[in-house]
Amino acid sequence: MVYDVRMFGKHLLAIMGAGILGAGAMVQAATAPVPYGPVPTEQQVNWLRMEWYAFVHFGLNTYTNREWGYGDETPGLFNPSAFDAGAIVRTFKEAGMKGMIYTAKHHDGFCTWPTASTTHNITQSPWRQGQGDVVREFADACRAYDFAFGTYLSPWDRNCAEYGRPGYLEVYYKQIEELLTQYGPIFEIWFDGAMGGDGYYGGARENRNIGVADKYYDYEKVVKNIRRLQPDCIIWGAAGRGDATWAGSEKGFAREYPLWNTAGGKWVSLEADTPINHRGWFWHPGQGAHVKSPGHLMEVYLASVGRGANLILNLAPNRDGRLDEADVASLKAFGTMRKKLLSRDFAAGASAESDSVRGAQFRASCLTDGDIESYWCPAEKTQRPQAVISLEKPATFDVIRLREQIRLGQRVEAFQVEAMVNGEWQVLVAPGQPGEKEGRFDGVRGGKGHTIGNQVLRWLPAPVTTDKLRLTITRSKAVPCISEFSLLLMPQKEAAAPVAPQETGEMALDSRGWTYGGFAAELVPLAFDGKPETMWQIDRMPSHFVVDMQKPCTVSGFSYLPRQDGRTVGMTTRYYLELSSDKQNWTRVSEGEFGNLRANPVEQLISFPPTRARYFRFFSTQALDGQGSSVAEMKIYGTSAQ
Repeated sequence: MVYDVRMFGKHLLAIMGAGILGAGAMVQAATAPVPYGPVPTEQQVNWLRMEWYAFVHFGLNTYTNREWGYGDETPGLFNPSAFDAGAIVRTFKEAGMKGMIYTAKHHDGFCTWPTASTTHNITQSPWRQGQGDVVREFADACRAYDFAFGTYLSPWDRNCAEYGRPGYLEVYYKQIEELLTQYGPIFEIWFDGAMGGDGYYGGARENRNIGVADKYYDYEKVVKNIRRLQPDCIIWGAAGRGDATWAGSEKGFAREYPLWNTAGGKWVSLEADTPINHRGWFWHPGQGAHVKSPGHLMEVYLASVGRGANLILNLAPNRDGRLDEADVASLKAFGTMRKKLLSRDFAAGASAESDSVRGAQFRASCLTDGDIESYWCPAEKTQRPQAVISLEKPATFDVIRLREQIRLGQRVEAFQVEAMVNGEWQVLVAPGQPGEKEGRFDGVRGGKGHTIGNQVLRWLPAPVTTDKLRLTITRSKAVPCISEFSLLLMPQKEAAAPVAPQETGEMALDSRGWTYGGFAAELVPLAFDGKPETMWQIDRMPSHFVVDMQKPCTVSGFSYLPRQDGRTVGMTTRYYLELSSDKQNWTRVSEGEFGNLRANPVEQLISFPPTRARYFRFFSTQALDGQGSSVAEMKIYGTSAQ
């Protein structure tokens, strides 16, 4: 078999030459198998081995308590008096992260660097006397800490007067070029999938839809330009023309497993994203009580990285420019858990034998030699190849990790792992079946053996003690190439350091005794019953309901939780809220948008100046997927009259 070494360069030589035995070896050296299907680039391989890194959402939304700014916000709001990029990057690195991606521009169009493409930028803010550059400070801090730096640049711009027209492309291409030429190496650039809608647009205040994103932004041209400016940069999104794409959920897990890194005849890896806080991507007042626990983050890790994807975990600085203390405490506790999990591989150095081997350098011992580039490969057309791993002494473990040699493509469709217990083989991971899917957190504890790819982590229902295991590849699209078999032990869940609750001066009012009116009045109590699975729902748009709190209160905000049943019909995207003391004269105290609900249906908190009232009236004026309206839960914040 003739093998083209130009395909892999130095890595192919390492793969082919690793561990070749001498003339007295019983098994002769052999050539490496031909790559199967799409293979990752060197940049994609390095990116996948990063595993997890930080997302940082920080901009005008931080000051407006929004997830998606409208585009008419004044840059004068941005003034983080205690911002320290170095402290933030140091926190990420101490937790074990490998890099960060910063939202240089979100949908509101505010650029946090001194761009020449628009005046809606950092120079118009009072921060650093108009001489600041958040992108610069993060990029410099990353270099100082030997930390990878990436950037997010929203294609949608709700501020730009030219958005939706050909003139916007000149603006956007200029922004891409500035970020990729002025701030050093960029390991990843993010192009969100938002494709237009209503916005400020230079004062037009209208709805603009661009149609097909790939056609409007001309992503083919964008990708070619990025390859020219930063050849090593991973491109996320770009209408499928990039190197990585969304895993399908903003809850941090690969939505569908098994996971194949193939799309349109090329290797495209998945990236799972989620905020560490249930409040959303940007910082919101009072979010300290809503941080995800270290144990929850470990489940997210296993359901993303443990399924072959990468994980990008968001932490959002507050209005002073500091990370939330509760977020940091949970991040560090999870980082400690992860480090302990990976700190000891009980299979490292274990002996291994197989019923079939391609050649000397592809022995089963490659599974446990600690070299991610070497790999066990049976002979071609071997049916259900097996490898038996014998530990030096019995070990107790509950997590099994496998890796394929992805430089040769992704091959394995299903596998099985067994342990010798009391003299009999006991199945620990049963093989997945064709067409079988795993959803949200199925497979985090237990689960089947499906695809492997870059890596798979299977957390067993209970710890197992043994000194002998058996790996069987039950289905594979081509001869399997397995580079790692590891046995790990999940540490006890780390408790995040206690953080004093934030004093916001606001409390949710007690809804007992309230009465309700408006559309579907009999269902309105379901929006205040503390049960997310129930909801006020009506097939009407616009619609509203009225609440009588029975006594005067000082109202300073409310929260909206969209439906939590997996459907999006009727999720309110635009609203307004009115207050009244007599149910005759109404004052509109809040109006706006609940953004990003389809991908991230979390509770959204809205604050406004304290207002004396007995009645409030909530209007749903625009919603997802049709003419319905719904509210799963709502809370009213303020103080009751004494």
